[in-house]
Amino acid sequence: MKPIYLDYNSTTPISPGVARVMAQCRQQQYLNPASQHRPGQEARLVLERHRSEMIDMLGAVSRGMHTDRLILTSGGTESNNLAIVGLAKSARDRVDADSASPLAHRIIISAIEHPSVIGVAHFLATEGFQVETIPVDSRGVCDLDDLAAKLDTASDPSKGPIAVVSIMAANNETGVIQPIKQAARMCREKQIHFHTDAVQMVGKTEVNFQEIGADCLSFTAHKFHGPRGVGGLLVRNGVELTPLIYGGFQQMGTRPGTEDVTLTTGMHQALLEYQQSPHRESETGRLRQRLESGLLKRVPDAIINGQGASRMSHTTNISFPGINRQAFLMAADFAGLAISTGSACASGSSDPSHVIIAMGASQDVIEGSIRVSLGAMTTQQEIDDALTRFQQVIDRLST
Repeated sequence: MKPIYLDYNSTTPISPGVARVMAQCRQQQYLNPASQHRPGQEARLVLERHRSEMIDMLGAVSRGMHTDRLILTSGGTESNNLAIVGLAKSARDRVDADSASPLAHRIIISAIEHPSVIGVAHFLATEGFQVETIPVDSRGVCDLDDLAAKLDTASDPSKGPIAVVSIMAANNETGVIQPIKQAARMCREKQIHFHTDAVQMVGKTEVNFQEIGADCLSFTAHKFHGPRGVGGLLVRNGVELTPLIYGGFQQMGTRPGTEDVTLTTGMHQALLEYQQSPHRESETGRLRQRLESGLLKRVPDAIINGQGASRMSHTTNISFPGINRQAFLMAADFAGLAISTGSACASGSSDPSHVIIAMGASQDVIEGSIRVSLGAMTTQQEIDDALTRFQQVIDRLST
């Protein structure tokens, strides 16, 4: 029995076009793009052309006096770490140079962030920062009134200054789209840096960095049919980041180390393929609707988590009250369904989803939640076959 892959939020299969372009790139045997000799210059030309075109495709400024930066990283986790640590420490260093205030600098994140954001926030707490959390409503949407209240304390002399606010663009477990444009505007009015983790948005819907208004935006290639091991961090012109690593001049010293021309070429091609596929998002949405309708028909008391909010077209998080999610996952795997119970970065844990908990769901909903995610390679036949297999799993666990 051939497995049906429905875990695209974890990682996506590399597209044939991306694999082909990367193979061609390897055959060119590009050398170190930091070298000054002609082979190095040839590699640099390819790297910078692809970097510039990706900046354009993501709605950032790629030329002129106010050029935004695209820092190449190893993926979304590194991008999130570089953004939050870089912005937080840069803000603290800047304030400490002008003031002797003993109050801890504050970091504000949402309650539904990816583990790579929560983890780095907890790390910064050990470095003397104070972490505050924005709650979400029952749909999984961040409470902007709570954010506004927190931002209003930015000038309160009894509280430490706010170093950075980070709210993800779309949740990796529910697909719920967050009000990041409004949040970015609120932060900008208070002159506070704003970062967004757009890993589940870039390459799946249109993203315009200038319109969003963020200072930093994270993404990674393997979420949109590109290669694993490469990602990006868009940085608004004039924004300073304290590096995570040291020992090189590459990427203006913010992320030193030799850039990989082949991986960058693959990420560029994957983003280009999305740009050239105008119906990809609507087709994925149609298939998700077919899946959700079929599941609700078979299990009328099932609950689509985040259903009342705007969601990305490729993600559904559904709870089957009375059925344990871990048992469901194992039975689904046996039935040839590749799905998950939440973030792949937390899949080794049996803990319930912090996202569904933050939404205030009942214990039955929390314990019975699973995530199904689609991609550009998902077919209608796969969805129909998956529904049959879901029914088999539900019948087995309900007896």
